[in-house]
Amino acid sequence: MFRHPLVIRVAHWLNALCLLVLLMSGLQIFNAHPALYWGKVSTFDTPLMSMASSEDDPPKGVTTVLGKSFDTTGFLGSSAGADGQPADRGFPSWATLPSEQDLTGGRSWHFFFAWAFVLNGLAYLLHGLLSGQLRFRLVPSRDQIRHFGASIREHLTLRFPQGDEAKRYNVIQKLTYVAVILVLLPVQVLAGLAMSPAMDAAAPFLLTMFGGRQSARTVHFIVANLLVLFVVVHVALVVLSGFWNNMRGMVTGWFVIERKVEPASASVQTGETT
Repeated sequence: MFRHPLVIRVAHWLNALCLLVLLMSGLQIFNAHPALYWGKVSTFDTPLMSMASSEDDPPKGVTTVLGKSFDTTGFLGSSAGADGQPADRGFPSWATLPSEQDLTGGRSWHFFFAWAFVLNGLAYLLHGLLSGQLRFRLVPSRDQIRHFGASIREHLTLRFPQGDEAKRYNVIQKLTYVAVILVLLPVQVLAGLAMSPAMDAAAPFLLTMFGGRQSARTVHFIVANLLVLFVVVHVALVVLSGFWNNMRGMVTGWFVIERKVEPASASVQTGETT
């Protein structure tokens, strides 16, 4: 079965690249001040969340969330630097782009791929609207909505659709994509724009919408984590439901539909010999 048109496949892989670069460059930017606040200004004494290195010898990484502190040495707050020695960093060097502390470089990567991500997303939506693919891929049918509970049970027991059911996304997939495409991503873009002084001057309603630049930064960070969670679950399901078949579908467009296995008949013929 031909499942994914060329535009969908190209947009998918561009999204994957953009999200990876945006995540790593975003962590680089976050490391310049590894703390989050709520409101218009930074309340340094009472952050919602912070990552810091203690003054111990050797230093320890301490992550504080809503006043509760955790020892995160070696990963958050304090991790090995380029010379292998403990360094005061929010996130470790292997998770950031560039790997060394470079706010200017991180911003350059982040801004370029942010616009690439937005333009790619708009192209995907435009194609989906003009071709009808958007409704087919994102809008659940009444029958799917009625069987929402059954779909949840199938996911929890790792029972994946077969036959005709595998030709379309199920209700959980569709609702998840709707939440990501029409809720999380627009909020993420608007929160990012709200952190720009130039954008705030041109569109002051952005700061009002989020309640301040620091609130927008916190929302941006939280949504980024939700997107990472979505990607992790997405990749896990791709692997569990048939890695090579799913990869072939998203590379070539062709997807193999397995024949649905019907349950054995309850009637048993008697008197037969074998």
